Amino acid sequence: MNRRIFSLILVIIIFFITLPAFAGPSEAPMIPVPSFQIGFTPADNPQDVALSLQILALMTVLSVAPAILLMLTSFTRVIIVLGFVQRAIGLQQTPPQQVISGLALFLTLFIMMPTWTNIYDNALAPYLAGNISSSEAWDGTIKPVRSFMEKYTNEGELSLMVSAAGLEFPEGSPRNYDDIPTRVLIPAFMLSELKTAFQMGIVIFIPFIVVDMIVSSVLLAMGMMMLPPMMISLPFKILLFVMADGWNLVVLSVLKSYLNVS
Repeated sequence: MNRRIFSLILVIIIFFITLPAFAGPSEAPMIPVPSFQIGFTPADNPQDVALSLQILALMTVLSVAPAILLMLTSFTRVIIVLGFVQRAIGLQQTPPQQVISGLALFLTLFIMMPTWTNIYDNALAPYLAGNISSSEAWDGTIKPVRSFMEKYTNEGELSLMVSAAGLEFPEGSPRNYDDIPTRVLIPAFMLSELKTAFQMGIVIFIPFIVVDMIVSSVLLAMGMMMLPPMMISLPFKILLFVMADGWNLVVLSVLKSYLNVS
């Protein structure tokens, strides 16, 4: 049936395409065919060039926006900790990766909301209203982001990147990080987030490793060496995680690492 319908549609299309060849010159229908062109035209004034550069810069920013989200926010720590939870339990596809990424994204929005509110109030809104220049808007944008990164960057990682860049590590207490370039602060912040996330992941792994060891010892004592321990320990690990309200504890631990949450 589907082949008959497809054949009928194909015959109708061929009929309308070949109809002008059989009709007379005055009877041939005029079917408009759209044209599509790609090319470059000379600019009439310098404003056109500036507008084109602005559009190019905007497209570049949009293309690197996911990388900016990963580098300058709490997303790295959150997604790694949630991934540790999934692997510690032993569930490879539950919950799905889309759910883990979505939860990490919304937790990042929640954690970063004070920083982004500060950016909107002090940079974006005044710039859109025409009260400040673009350079002032940039300063108002980068300062809250730098403050967030400075707060959660370990001195060891920051010292590593500062020495690699050939700069001097700031002395005194409290330390003044204003002289440290953003290009140095960003990788130091990323390394600190990775280190903290793995430390939290080890703490998450310990109870589930204990369950695996107990199950393996019991099976070995009973002589069931051919029975995979994972098959028996998986339900107990899920039961332990549910009874301990694991998702609440994990999310609360992540929020406490950034916010003053009781």
